[in-house]
Amino acid sequence: MEENSENGEQQGRVPLAEVVSDCVKRWFQDTLKEAKAGDSAMQVLVGQMYYSGYGIPRDAQKGRAWISKASKNRSSVWKVSDKHPGYNASDSDSDDMKGDAK
Repeated sequence: MEENSENGEQQGRVPLAEVVSDCVKRWFQDTLKEAKAGDSAMQVLVGQMYYSGYGIPRDAQKGRAWISKASKNRSSVWKVSDKHPGYNASDSDSDDMKGDAK
């Protein structure tokens, strides 16, 4: 522990893993709020987070449900349903072009 020079109190340090875990959980909560408000990009992200267990316990069924909800506005979202959180649906379009480049 470090001592604070101003008042002599000791400050505890939080392990980095706890800080990151807390940030991911808050990211999920913020994303879920936007997804519930109808943002299809956030619906995809919530689906990815549920599907991979990123910030919440893994729940593939809830992940598919959010991806399905998002797909009503954008059919390409199924291409990213098994990707890691943060992978954009539009990024999947470039995967289709890999074999076409000659």
